[in-house]
Amino acid sequence: MFPAPLRIFLASFLVLFLEVALIRWLPAQIRLLSYFSNFILLAAFLGIGIGSLLGRAARSLFAWYPALQLLLVAVVYFFRLEVRINAPGSIYFTSGTSDPVTAVETTLLLPVIFVAVAALFAALAQRMAAEMTALPPLRAYTLNLAGSLAGTAAFALMSWLEAPPSAWFIASLAAAVPFLRARRWTTASLAAVLCLVTGAGLVYDMQRGSLWSPYYKITLKRAGPETVVEVNNIWHQSMARVNAKEYFYQWPYMAFGDTFHDALILGAGTGTDVAAALAHGVASVDAVEIDPAILRLGRQGHPDRPYADPRVHAVADDARHYLRTTAKKYDLVVFALIDSLTLQSAFSGVRLESYMFTEESFRAVRDVLAPDGVLVVYNYFREPWLVDRLANTAAAAFGMEPMVHVHPAKDQLGVIVVGPRLRTLARYPDPPSEVTAFNQGSPLAPPVRHERDRAVAPATDDWPFLYMRRPHLPSHYTSALAVVLLVSAVAVFGVVRGAARKWSWEFFFLGAGFMLLESKSIIQFALLWGSTWVVASLIISSVLVMALLANWVVARVEIRRPWLVGAVLGALLALNYLVPVGAVGFESRALESLVYSVMVFSPIFCAGLLFGSSIKRSGDVTIDYGANLLGAMVGGVAEYLSLVTGFQFLLILAAAFYLAALATRKPMTA
Repeated sequence: MFPAPLRIFLASFLVLFLEVALIRWLPAQIRLLSYFSNFILLAAFLGIGIGSLLGRAARSLFAWYPALQLLLVAVVYFFRLEVRINAPGSIYFTSGTSDPVTAVETTLLLPVIFVAVAALFAALAQRMAAEMTALPPLRAYTLNLAGSLAGTAAFALMSWLEAPPSAWFIASLAAAVPFLRARRWTTASLAAVLCLVTGAGLVYDMQRGSLWSPYYKITLKRAGPETVVEVNNIWHQSMARVNAKEYFYQWPYMAFGDTFHDALILGAGTGTDVAAALAHGVASVDAVEIDPAILRLGRQGHPDRPYADPRVHAVADDARHYLRTTAKKYDLVVFALIDSLTLQSAFSGVRLESYMFTEESFRAVRDVLAPDGVLVVYNYFREPWLVDRLANTAAAAFGMEPMVHVHPAKDQLGVIVVGPRLRTLARYPDPPSEVTAFNQGSPLAPPVRHERDRAVAPATDDWPFLYMRRPHLPSHYTSALAVVLLVSAVAVFGVVRGAARKWSWEFFFLGAGFMLLESKSIIQFALLWGSTWVVASLIISSVLVMALLANWVVARVEIRRPWLVGAVLGALLALNYLVPVGAVGFESRALESLVYSVMVFSPIFCAGLLFGSSIKRSGDVTIDYGANLLGAMVGGVAEYLSLVTGFQFLLILAAAFYLAALATRKPMTA
């Protein structure tokens, strides 16, 4: 057997590595989960908490872990679950696949997945907690954090290397083997390994024909002269000669002629927009695409070979970051079907955020335009009110009326043009009445001039929910989150018997504040580094580092003035409220990352000091930890209030939680 410190390290590694792996893998297979950005995170967190509370229980749950993981993978593999949400006032994207799928109601599927993931991590975490009892608490907790950091870093590395999911599951199998085998192999331990190997085999079969970039699951499908690129099982873009594609790729040049010298293509993808610019004589094209794998596919497979042209400078970067840091001026900026209007989030891969279509983003584009520059945005917008939102955003950012036309018969295919060059046109040209596109039926789709509804508010970095007509909490979110809280309460009170008599509101509010801060940080850091899985892993690592530092300080210093720590925490939250992530740009990406990391994660350090000082004084660690766990679940659910209030309000709510924790803190006894 391995020595106790190594077992604690490995168990902690396994728990965090598998947590991040499932957070990425499950939404890529079950489309619905992409719209619940921290759903798997909450399930895993609850399971880890329950397992930790059961660490000293006589009956081990760990034996169930291999079977639970195999069951979860097998359900995804055999049923090919798909959920179609019909919610007025919001836009949701499904795979649109013609393959056989199992349609399940939202309210039926989510509780099952939540309970299954929580049970899986409860079985894992109980073994981790049991191993931690072999050492003094402080040393065990330090090893736990170190193993968690290593697990997160390993997943970040594998994402950066574009390793597929089967590699993730094999890595978790390797970490689990020392715990499955005791002093010798038995029938039970061999059966457990067989379950994990079988699960990895099913995952391998599901990943056939796909690439896993740091950003997406990518699948290529040939359709005659067109190569379709799907990401996370949804149509994303296609590679075909630009002359065979929709006219909007060439609309800037149809409207203004071949008069552009410097063009910036944001979300350049596999290169069709770049090919259009080259075909019309643009002298210099900067093509920005966050996903290096998508760029690579464009270089290898686009029939026009746009990235082989010496006039093209391809940049693998987040578009918002590029806009903040470039010193170049452009006479044409194109939003190149960015994400094909799928949705962005820094953690699940997708939800209802999209920081590229906010008022701040449009202002950033305005700032990089030359005095005679123009911005062109086109896409299949699906709903007239979405066209209104983008047109209103353009008008607010540029201080002028944009030109907007749509083809209602083609899923509201629309083109939005705004910028100083628009004023040079004596007459805006008439768009074509036919829209030729692959697999889209009749090309006849007469255009109409779109008169924007000024009542539809623009999206902002604070409320970046482009695909919601108005701020509200859709009913399927309400029901799903109610289930999360109900399951969490039943689980916590079922494990921590007698908690109602000794309930600690202090630990409840500490948990709520911490999870709210963590969830908000994970989502909004997309503004700095983009929504890649390397970034998500780095953010989790930053949270763990802050917790480790706070633990180190509390072990050496007695926190006798918690209100002073609370005052510093409040001041840091106020600073984050006044200076949101990305509000101030820096020429150096390293400096920018450092400044915002300190701003965002320093409150988590203060929160760790408050929690550590309280746990040192705890009269019943089990019950206090249970209260903290349930509070954390409430904080994670409260993050969804951002759909109504925006993200900055969450800082006020977090401050209120910590103020309540300090107000309910028990006085020190002599």
